[in-house]
Amino acid sequence: MSKTKKFSTQVLEDNGSWKAEIHRKVTAKTTTVSKAQDGFSTEQEAQDWAEAELQLFMKQLNERNKQRNQQRA
Repeated sequence: MSKTKKFSTQVLEDNGSWKAEIHRKVTAKTTTVSKAQDGFSTEQEAQDWAEAELQLFMKQLNERNKQRNQQRA
């Protein structure tokens, strides 16, 4: 069982505005952006959005996995 995080968040600054991204670890060396949004005025707003979206993202992923498991059974 892997002890690393599969999902993480990152907040970047771009010319005075902030961008939040949710990253998914694909392999040991590569990651991909699963969801992103820009145009935040502060770093805290971007961080709050990323954390809230990550929670929602994980909840939806768990529900989808449960449905797929029920279909297999």
